[in-house]
Formats: sequence, C-alpha cells, structure tokens
Amino acid sequence: MRAYMSMRRLLGLFTLVVLAPVYVRSLTPSLNDDVLGLIVFKADIQDPKGKLATWNEDDDNPCGWVGLKCNPRSKRVTELNLDGFGLSGRLGRGLLQLQFLRKLSLAKNNLTGSISPNIARIDNLRVLDLSENSLSGAIPEDFFRQCGSLRVLSLANNKFSGKIPDGLSSCSTIASINLASNQLSGSFPSGIWSLSGLRSLDLSDNLLEGEIPKGIEGLNNLRALNLQKNRLSGKVPDGIGSCLLLRSIDLSENSFSGSLPETMQKLNLCNYLNLHGNSFAGDAPQWIGEMKSLETLDLSANKFSGQVPGSLGNLQSLKILKFSTNGLTGSLPKSLVSCTNLLTLDFSQNLMTGDLPSWIFNSGLQEVSLSREKLGGGSLDTPTLPTANALQNLQVLDLSHNSFSGEIASTIGVLSSLNFLNLSRNSLVGPIPVTVGELKFLVTLDLSQNQLNGSIPAEIGGLVSLKELRLEENKLSGKIPASIEKCSSLITLILSENTLSGPIPAAIAKLVNLQNVDLSFNRLDGGLPKQLANLPNLLSFNISHNNLQGELPAGGFFNTISPFSVSGNPSLCGSAVNKSCPAVLPKPIVLNPNSSSDSTPGELPSNIGHKRIILSISALIAIGAAAVIVVGVIAITVLNLRVRSSTSRSAAALTFSAGDDFSHSPSTDTNSGKLVMFSGDPEFSTGAHALLNKDCELGRGGFGAVYRTVLRDGHPVAIKKLTVSSLVKSQGEFEREVKKLGKVRHQNLVALEGYYWTPSLQLLISEFVSGGSLYKHLHEGSGGNFLSWNERFNIILGTAKSLAHLHQLDIIHYNIKSSNVLIDSSGEPKVGDFGLARLLPMLDRYVLSSKIQSALGYMAPEFACKTVKITEKCDVYGFGVLVLEVVTGKRPVEYMEDDVVVLCDMVRGALEEGRVEECVDGRLQGNFPAEEAIPAIKLGLICTSQVPSNRPDMGEVVNILELIRCPSEDQEELGSA
Repeated sequence: MRAYMSMRRLLGLFTLVVLAPVYVRSLTPSLNDDVLGLIVFKADIQDPKGKLATWNEDDDNPCGWVGLKCNPRSKRVTELNLDGFGLSGRLGRGLLQLQFLRKLSLAKNNLTGSISPNIARIDNLRVLDLSENSLSGAIPEDFFRQCGSLRVLSLANNKFSGKIPDGLSSCSTIASINLASNQLSGSFPSGIWSLSGLRSLDLSDNLLEGEIPKGIEGLNNLRALNLQKNRLSGKVPDGIGSCLLLRSIDLSENSFSGSLPETMQKLNLCNYLNLHGNSFAGDAPQWIGEMKSLETLDLSANKFSGQVPGSLGNLQSLKILKFSTNGLTGSLPKSLVSCTNLLTLDFSQNLMTGDLPSWIFNSGLQEVSLSREKLGGGSLDTPTLPTANALQNLQVLDLSHNSFSGEIASTIGVLSSLNFLNLSRNSLVGPIPVTVGELKFLVTLDLSQNQLNGSIPAEIGGLVSLKELRLEENKLSGKIPASIEKCSSLITLILSENTLSGPIPAAIAKLVNLQNVDLSFNRLDGGLPKQLANLPNLLSFNISHNNLQGELPAGGFFNTISPFSVSGNPSLCGSAVNKSCPAVLPKPIVLNPNSSSDSTPGELPSNIGHKRIILSISALIAIGAAAVIVVGVIAITVLNLRVRSSTSRSAAALTFSAGDDFSHSPSTDTNSGKLVMFSGDPEFSTGAHALLNKDCELGRGGFGAVYRTVLRDGHPVAIKKLTVSSLVKSQGEFEREVKKLGKVRHQNLVALEGYYWTPSLQLLISEFVSGGSLYKHLHEGSGGNFLSWNERFNIILGTAKSLAHLHQLDIIHYNIKSSNVLIDSSGEPKVGDFGLARLLPMLDRYVLSSKIQSALGYMAPEFACKTVKITEKCDVYGFGVLVLEVVTGKRPVEYMEDDVVVLCDMVRGALEEGRVEECVDGRLQGNFPAEEAIPAIKLGLICTSQVPSNRPDMGEVVNILELIRCPSEDQEELGSA
C-alpha cells in the first residue's frame, strides 16, 4: 500500500511539472495543496545558491521549509518570503494554489518575464512585493480587477513598461503603492485619487508625462508622495494642501512650473519637501516658514527670484536647506541663526551679495556652499574664522566663484573634520598657510584661480586623505615639494599656470593612484623621472610649456602620450615631440700632456692649476671637433664614390642559381654589403642613391623609413631602411629569420622579396602596393572619394585572413594599425610590416612599445604589464581596434582641446546605451546593412577585451566574419549575440 501511495505521489508531481501552468488541483487529492503549489513554483525557477534545499515533496507539511510561515492551527502557508535568495527564472502558476497566503515577497532576486494577472487574485493576499527583479513587459490590464484585500503593492526596480492600468482604482483597500524605477509611461492615472485609504504613493523614476489631475484632496490619509524623475508638467494642484497628514513630498526633477500653491502652508506635519530641478518661478514664498516641521527643504535648480524669505528662521527643526541655482538676490537673512539644527546650507549659483555672515561659523553646520555668488567685500583672514569648537563639525566648505580677498586664515587647521574645501575663483592673496597640512580628512582642496603666492608648503604631505589637489592659475613659485609622496590617495594633481621651478620630483612616481596630472605653463626644468612610466592608472599627464629636457619615460602611459601634452619644451626628445634623442656616448678620457711618466693612469697631477685644466679641455674640444669634421668629410666622399660604383658592380657581383629558392650575392665583405633577392633580378635601375632621395620616400614608421624604387626589369619595390641597428641580430640569425619571412605568401600579405645586409645598415625589400594605406583612405580622403561598406567589409575580412595565416605559422605581427594595411589596385587589403619583432632579440615590450607608439590606441593593455605574456592575442586586440576604425571612420584616439576620446570606450558606451548604429561612419549616409555593421562592431569590441583569454582566435574571427556576410539559417541570431 505504501509503495502504491509513493508511486501515486510521484505520478502526480510529474504530471504537475509537465502540465504546468495548466493546473488541476484534483489530480492528486492525497497531497497537501500548499506542497504541490510550492513544488511547482520551485520547478519553474533556478536556485543557484541552494536556498530551497529544504523544500521536499515528500513532506506533507511545508511549515518547516525555509522562507515560509504557516497558520499554527490550519497549517496552511500564510507567508512566503524569499527576499535576496538569488533566484532566477519565471513566475509560474504554482503560487495560485496558496489560497491562504497573506504575504508574498520575492524582492531582490533575478526573476524575469512577465507577471500573471492572477497573482493579485489570491483571496487573502495582503502584501505583494516583487521589487528589485528583472520582470518586464506591461502590467496586465486586469491585474487589479480582483485585487481582493491587497493592501501593499511593490513592483519597483523592474523593467515594466506601458501605462499604469486604470484598474488600479478598483483596489479599494490598498494603502501603499510603489511602482518606482520602471519604464512606465503615459499620463498620471487619475483613478488613484479615489483610493481614500492610500497612505504612500511612489511613482518615481518613470516616464509619466502631462499634468497631475485634480482630486488629490480626497486622499485624507496620504503620508508620502514621491513623483520625482518623471516628465510631469503644469502646476501643482491646490488640493495638495488638504492632505494634512502629508509628511514627505518629492516632486523633484520634473517640469512643473508656476508658483507654489499657498495651500501647502497648511501641511504642518510635513518634514521633507523636495522640489529640486523644476521650473517653479516667482518670489521665494514667505509662507514657507509656516511649515514648521520641515527638516529638509530643497528648492534648488528652479527659477525663484527675490530675496531669501526671512521666515526661514521659524523652521526650528530644519537640517538641510538648499536654494542653489535660482535667481535669488540680497543677502542671507540673519534670522537663519535661529535654525540651530541646520547641518547643510547651499545657496550657490544665485545673485546674492554682501559679506560672509559670521553666524555661519558659529553654528553646527557640516556643509556650507555659497559658490558662484557675488559675495565679497570681506576677506577670509584670521578674524573671520572662529574657535575650533564652533567648526569641529564642518565637513564641506565651498565659497568658490565669489569676490573674497585677503589671505587664507592661518587658523584654517581648526577645521578638523573638513573633507571638501573649495575657495577657487576669488581674489585671495598671500601664501598657502602651513596649517593646511593639519586637515587629515581633507579629500578635495581647490584653491585655483586666485592670486596666491609663495611656495607650496612641505606640510601639504600631511593631507593623507587627499584625492584632488587643484592650485592652478595662481602665482605660486619654488619647487614641487617631495613630501607630496605622502598623499598616497591622490588621483588628480593640477598645478598648471604658476611659476613653479626646479625638477619634477621622483616622489610623484610613488602616487600609484594618479590619473590626471597637469603641470603645464610653469618653469620646471631637468629631466623627467623614468619611474613615472610605472604609474598604472594615468589618463593624462600635461607638462607642456616648461623647460624640461631629455628623453620621455618609456613604457606605460608615455607610449601613447599626446604631443599636445609635451609641447613647448624645446629640449625634450622622443617620438611624441617628433625629435630623436642623441646617442649616449662614453665620456672621453682626457690625458694631461704635462703629467710625468710615473703618474697613475688617468689621474691628473696635483700641481696643475684650475685655469690650466680649463685651457687644456677647451683646446682638446676644439681639436676633437675639427678632427670629427675632417673625418666626416672623408667618409662622405668615400661613401659617394662607392655608391656611384655600386650599380656597375652589382650585376657582376651577384650570381643566380635556377634551382635555388633564393638569389644572393656571394660577397660577405662588410664594406660592400650583401644583397639577397628571393626571385628575379636584384639590380636597381635607379641605383642605391634612390634611398637617399627624399622624393622617393613613402613614409616613416617606428622601425624605419620606406622608399620606393624600381628594379632593372621595371618592377617597383618598397625598401624599408631599418633604424634599429643596435637591436638587430647577428648576420646569420638575421638572414635565417628574413628568409623565413620571405617564404610567407598570402594574397592579403605584402610579400618580402629580399634584403640587404651590413653590420650598420639593413634593408628589407618588399612588394610595392600602389593603392596607399588604409589610414589615408579613411582619414585623408577628399571630396566624395571614400570607402563603401562593401569595400570596408572586404578589408576587414582580408586583414583577418592575413593575421590568421600568420598565426598558423607562429608569427605575431605586433604592429597592427591602419597605416600598415595597404590597398592594392583591385581594392584588396595587404598587411605589411609583419614579423619584424623576430629580427630584434633585445626587443622587450617596452622597447617595442616605444618603437610602435605611433600606433596610438591599437596597443593591447598587456604591454603595460610585465607579468602577462605577449601572444597572438595582441594582434587580435589591434585587429579589433582596426575593425572599429574601419566601421566608424574615426581614429582610435582623438585628441580634443581638453579631452581625449578613446574609440573603444566610445563605441562600447554607445552599445550599452542602445545607439550603436550612430557610430557607423556618417559618410555612408545610411548606405550600409545594419545586419552586417552592428555584428562587426560587436565583434570588434569582443576582440578588444581587456583580458587576453576572452579574445577569440583569428581563425574564429574569420569564421564569424564569413557568417556575418553569408549567415546560414541556424546563425541568424549572430548579430544579437
């Protein structure tokens, strides 16, 4: 009998799971209805944390299950509370079986899909909370038709859209409605005003529009009204003053206009009134002082005018007062001194005048903001600031954009709790007081755009919590103190437009959190500390218009630094300033001709005077310079003679073998060099002098200049003159690597046709591609001559195929960029400059990055990390950037006047905001298939993942691109992946 009942139970459960949501209660009358309903509910969801492990269908009584409460007499489930269990999936109909349920709370989970209109029809349901999930779609029109005894409803923080159903007005027993933070639209539901028992209404952060209908005066029990962040307009109904129990009103960030209804002064119980961000106008109401229970009053960002109401002094409970961004005039009323509980005072961005009231510093205020006023006539000197006891609570002080003069008080250190101090854009003079270093909790210090002088005090190192330091546009002098290294949390350091001198202290390199640095327009000198290259979070570093000298740091951020950021330093060198650095030569040993034979080698006798040493060195320098000039003239003469004779000798010097893969010169004489061609006639019709002819130069890159010349048979070739001789391998290793590269053949790769070797000069001879670079086609085209979508897609696909071919041969390109992709006469892409890193054994990632730093934005992030291996995924990253460049027509990094736009970040942001189609090159004027362009953009973003292992292989990239161009029936969803 027991086996029969067990089998029957299993059969019933199986039937319920398979047939859900078709629910038939009579299938298994032997089972508890609540058990069946809960098990079916569990079957429809996922429980990754195993929170519902105690839910067992073998139990006849579920009252011991986690998240449940039961009626102690009937043993029926009355409460189901699974808040924050991490559940996902959809809400099935199993819950409808819980007919004695009074509270259903599934908040803070990951539930998706729509909601059934039947949930609200559970006869005894009082509380329904589905907030903070991902439920979507429209709220069913008949959801509230039979809402029974529902009193609390929360669907907040989901993705519901459409209108609020009119049936909501039929829930006569409801006391609390929260539909906040969804995408609900349409007009304000007028039927809500008929819900006389309503105590709380929250429709904030939606898309509701239009005016608030009349009839609110019927809500005699309303305590809280929140309509912020909608698109509501018009005037606030006068009837709001009849809701005498209102304690909280938030109408902020809408488009309400007109004056406030005077009936609001009757709301004596209201303690929170927020009307921020509307268009309320007229004089600030005097009657506001009648709302004597107010603790928070925010009328900021409106169009109020006139003077600040003196009646504000009646608000004895007031803690937060915000009137910023209006058109208020006059001065702060003295009556505010009566607001003894005031913590925050914000009257910034008005038209107020007068002195800074002394009572501000005699209160218990924590935040004071009076910026962008016309306050002045007073100073911030010592008499203005009171004792420490009166200021021990002040945390925010913003007096910027005023007309304060005088010096900053030396007693500034008494502001012991201060974390934000902004005195910028005033007329303050004198030094920065050393007592500023006592502000241990200060996070932001902005003293910019004043007339402060003297040096930056070493005590600045005492600001151990500081994240932002702005001292620009003052008259500060002296050195940047090394003690700044103690400000270990510093993110922003702006010291521009002063007269600071001396070197940039190496201590700055210890501030590992630095992101933005501006030291421009000073008198700084000396070299840049090389340790700056180790700063991991730098986004900008402006040192323009100083007297700095020497080489820029190599590696990290400095590989892609903007030329704008280093301009105006004549003695700086490096690729960013387009100026090569002089070679570092060993110091010459100067032998004293007057020393005795038994003197210690290299040691000058002590009897030689200082004047004689100077004369000897000067004479030697003059002699040395003359010798260098003579040797140079002789060398150039010999070189010219040899160049002239090289053409006539080359045919005789070279031998060919029909059965050999390569044709080469038998000569290994270092004076004559070795020319090897992999096929054909190696002799140049124009002679070697073509390499010295500027007219034949095609361009310059990180590894050298490229020239065009013609072989004797009329075949044009491109010749790269390597400028990294000190890094090149020995002749044997060099030739082996070049010959390997010479065997690489692919229709989308520039063929390597030969090379020339001497210990001091190496040339690579390649196929000449006549169509110019992709960079020029994208960014330097003129008129209507630009690439069509088909041409762009073919370029992307051809480039991908070439890289996939290289990776099959274990060759990493290292230098993918649009200037290295050439277009032939038929429009096919040909990738050049591949595998050059194989020729340079000393090439680490920092040397490499300095050689290819012209490839701004293409460089994979692992180049900046010593511990991450450089693999072919670097090429994938560069290819991803190239895809975005081709589709958008924008450069990988664009330098604006005061901003830097990184293409990957811009496109990724557009994708997240649902406007990715706007990124496609505007020159295409809609002449592109979105089903190809959008997946191509997404593929580009995947390839530029910050984590190398998340990037696909180039072989996979080729397959994806071919699917995008010719999708099969089972791949139609590729574009939305």
